Amino acid sequence: MNKSLISILITATLGLSQSYAMTALNDEELSEVEGQSLMNLEFQQGTNTTDAQGKTYNQSNIGFYKLALSAELELNANIKKLQLGCGGDNNSIRANSCDIDIDHISLSGLPDDANYTSDQRAATSALITNPFIQFAIKNPTSAATREVLGFRVSAEKIKGLMTLGTENTSTPNGINTFSGYMKTKTASGTAVTEARSMTFADTGLTMNGIVQGRLLGSSSGTTCVSGFLDPCYDISYTSDTYNLNLSSTTAPFTINSTVVSGTRMKDVTLKGTGTVGQIDFSGQLTAKVLGFLNLDKQVSGNITGLKTDITVNQSLGLIHALYLNNPASLSLQSQDILWTGAAVGANKGWWLAMEDEVELGSLSPTTKVAITNEVLKQTIAGINKDLTDNPRNCGNLLTGCVGGSALVVGNVPMNTTTLDFPLTNLSLQGQNFRSNCYGGLKFC
Repeated sequence: MNKSLISILITATLGLSQSYAMTALNDEELSEVEGQSLMNLEFQQGTNTTDAQGKTYNQSNIGFYKLALSAELELNANIKKLQLGCGGDNNSIRANSCDIDIDHISLSGLPDDANYTSDQRAATSALITNPFIQFAIKNPTSAATREVLGFRVSAEKIKGLMTLGTENTSTPNGINTFSGYMKTKTASGTAVTEARSMTFADTGLTMNGIVQGRLLGSSSGTTCVSGFLDPCYDISYTSDTYNLNLSSTTAPFTINSTVVSGTRMKDVTLKGTGTVGQIDFSGQLTAKVLGFLNLDKQVSGNITGLKTDITVNQSLGLIHALYLNNPASLSLQSQDILWTGAAVGANKGWWLAMEDEVELGSLSPTTKVAITNEVLKQTIAGINKDLTDNPRNCGNLLTGCVGGSALVVGNVPMNTTTLDFPLTNLSLQGQNFRSNCYGGLKFC
């Protein structure tokens, strides 16, 4: 019985060996077989090339070795503190700091619900497509002088939500210093201005104009109409005594696509354009006319058509939410290197790069924006021009212009006036986010 059992086992083993033995294939048979390796190794010889910012790199003596994983990975991760490249050579750029210093980094997927909760976010994962590690080798063909210049960890695409910091408030948190490259998409928002007053003390500029009136009669409306043998007379005035209340208004704007690139950066400059909604004004204006008569009026009207050139000086600590759908990499190099496939060269030290445009969301400020005295000064010339070129009617010269108490200015169109409108450290609506933690914790 034992001999029979042994014979059966031997026969089965031989049968299995024959079934799974390697078989030689000719070229025609081999062409019909499809397959894909899990890992692959690539070499690319460096060349003399120029990056998207116009900087030239002589890399003819550098070889790039890439070990890639052909796969899709899912990752949900929190990093409480990331500090890379502290001190060192880059202290000459910014002393006593790090190349990369970021608090409370979270990487997750992007929930389908725009009003997602922390629990919903924590249940998602970022999708990482074809991750790889790459080395830059100087003199790759010479064993005697071969040298590693740098390495980078990257992926062909990362799709998900990366947040920096714990909350979107007026206090910067998250990014302390940043070395790297990213390009923001063109984005828009709507600011709401604060109501305020405008006086001579604010602007240091006089208000000038012309009022018109008739000696015998009067006409209604903002434009004087001459009567029979009763023409309209011009009365010029200059005032350094005015106090006008300006209403709050909306100011839609668009910020252009912006390149953020450099070493140990703490802030970024964003530029764009916008328009200003109707600003209603009312208040007291006092002036001398004809050298001795007082023009003391309660004026009212509105300003329309203002345009703006916007410059936002924004702390990177107020940028919290990056909506990723692009290649990204983290690298370390001993000299400036333009990595293969990168838009911009990486500076010496640690470098975090996001190759395609990054979505910032709505740029609408979460609080009202103050109109500064410097902005007000830019409006006076346009106001004076309109009030001079288009004299306002004050009715009868004696009872209306000199003796009356009210002057309806009406609309002051300023379609040809563009304001230089600087803004600083805005808390942006599109940077609101939920934590990547169950139970509503700020960080875990």
